[in-house]
Amino acid sequence: MSDARETRAAVVVMGLLALLWGYSWVLAKIALRHCGPFDFAAIRTVLACLTLLPALLWNRSTLAAGHWRHAAVVGVVQTSLFLLLNNWALSEGAPGKTSVLVFTMPFWVLILAWPLLHERIQGWGWVAVGLAAGGLALILEPWNLGVSLAGKLLAVLAGVCWALGVVLAKRMHNRGPVDVLAFTFWQNLFGLPLLLLVAVLTHSKPIDLSTEFLVSGLLLGTVSSGGGWLMWLYVLHRLPAGTTSLSSLAIPVVALLSSALQLGERPGLLELAGMLLIGGSLALLSFDAVRRHQPQEALTGQE
Repeated sequence: MSDARETRAAVVVMGLLALLWGYSWVLAKIALRHCGPFDFAAIRTVLACLTLLPALLWNRSTLAAGHWRHAAVVGVVQTSLFLLLNNWALSEGAPGKTSVLVFTMPFWVLILAWPLLHERIQGWGWVAVGLAAGGLALILEPWNLGVSLAGKLLAVLAGVCWALGVVLAKRMHNRGPVDVLAFTFWQNLFGLPLLLLVAVLTHSKPIDLSTEFLVSGLLLGTVSSGGGWLMWLYVLHRLPAGTTSLSSLAIPVVALLSSALQLGERPGLLELAGMLLIGGSLALLSFDAVRRHQPQEALTGQE
């Protein structure tokens, strides 16, 4: 396939991925009607591992756990803690708003990269962080004691865990080449024991094996988590630096629109203003990444 055709194919795949990962927030909310958040986090990760393993074998990638210490740490932070907090937040709140709060991840990457990677925030980064902070304030409404903060704070903490995983992976990549597909598989596998342990310790009601749950669960575990990672790695190697960052802006937008259409989610005026500020700051960071030809870290892909 020519370079031009490969690029066009990658653009199509990225568009499909944005729709898939955006709508997955609604699917997860539907699945959580029938299953506890921690049970579902474990189930989704098991299905993701079972999807990634054949891809590893087909790709003839090594099954050895290269960089296994990093894979274990990132697995606990970005797979275990992220999914536990993300599902808990989603069980408490609406998919669209939760996705926007979780997608504050890039700003936490900027903040965490300063002490961990010695990468100082510069130029437009400060503007983006300021806009994001203003957006968070409008959504969290800390001045309104009558508003429940639990679900919102859980979503923000999930974004922090995602960001920490990205920064740790970037530090590893700075030291040498990494087989990203193999690392992703082992990251999920190393994160699985903690998810299973939490699911067993907190399991309090049987899982409702309804058709709705089985369909949404299988789609999320295989197509969204496992297949989504494969699509993400495909486009990362074929699209220009920064382009994938711009395209991924569509994910929370799709989550908001699909949640509004299917689940009737209607953000308040302050929440909507906060989401627009966060969206604007994400766009600013993405355009800056394109301008500087900054490569996209693989683990910024959605779990």
